[in-house]
Amino acid sequence: MRLSAEIFRKIGNFCLDIKIESNAKRIGILGASGSGKSMTLRSIAGIETPNRGHIEIDGDVLYNSSKRIDLKPQKRNVGYMFQNYALFPTMTVLQNVLCGLKGTKEENLEKAMAMISRMGINGLENRLPGELSGGQQQRVALARIMVYNPRVILLDEPFSALDIYLRDKMQREMYELLADYKGQTLMVSHSRDELYRFSEEIFVVGDGKIMQSGSTDSIFNSPISVAIAKLTGCKNFAKIQVVNSHKINIPDWGVTLDLTREVPQDTTWIGYRAHLFEPVWGEKDSNCIKVRLVAKDELPFETNLYFAPEISSKENKIEDICWFIQGEMRKIVEQKGMPDYLKISEEKILLLKE
Repeated sequence: MRLSAEIFRKIGNFCLDIKIESNAKRIGILGASGSGKSMTLRSIAGIETPNRGHIEIDGDVLYNSSKRIDLKPQKRNVGYMFQNYALFPTMTVLQNVLCGLKGTKEENLEKAMAMISRMGINGLENRLPGELSGGQQQRVALARIMVYNPRVILLDEPFSALDIYLRDKMQREMYELLADYKGQTLMVSHSRDELYRFSEEIFVVGDGKIMQSGSTDSIFNSPISVAIAKLTGCKNFAKIQVVNSHKINIPDWGVTLDLTREVPQDTTWIGYRAHLFEPVWGEKDSNCIKVRLVAKDELPFETNLYFAPEISSKENKIEDICWFIQGEMRKIVEQKGMPDYLKISEEKILLLKE
């Protein structure tokens, strides 16, 4: 299965101009609110009409502006799950799943009941959506989509309105239900954690453009810019001066790093994830930042520490450095006190452009 979409859509001052090509089974689109994620899904589904471009699934054309092809949503064989599931409130579970099937009455009932059984919602056939839990509603919405056997399923922020416990539970359930689905699933989200669990390949969207794409691991391990690193959860950033191809100076952190890897010429920032610093007490080691504690947040399972670099002052206020610790490290810090330095590990550095 291969999805190919080139979409240009202008609405007011916003312009969506992206290209997606992937044969991954699970595709994620990561971006902040207003970046164009949902508009991309709606264009693929046929709910939105681009100004120009083309959309294909396995070579079958759904939309092509130059050839004036624009299949209606019901002709695209694409399943779309809305954020609120969009179940018909006055129709039973069975009626919702049956809705739109075009076979004989007997064929449709057999298909619907088989899918209801597959989704594990047997016994709920005669209930209304308002009588179901959030997880049950999600299963009904997925059953209504999958009974058509669509080639692509589109998930539009399916967990965004849920509390943390229910979100985690429903994520696991949905991934299990989709495990044997043969087609592609495309999910958009602003949550890096959701997409990290779900996706084989990720497209990062910002201001209507694809900023970076690749395997999930490559996006999280090697973001190319500050904006993308922020979307993947990085907390610490500082501008750098490139001394040579293997040395960088970080003025705000008061440290110069000698690197074995080559520094790309367009590198202007360093990023470092908050849980990756190594504490150093006593004498300064290489690649260390002299710090002093300025704030601390004690959470149930994590302590978030905020340090000012040594050269930070009231007159020259520098962004605090975040160090998040868990488990055994919390106990060590309780026993030894705050470290004098935070050590940077070269292999964990993110070399970034603006």
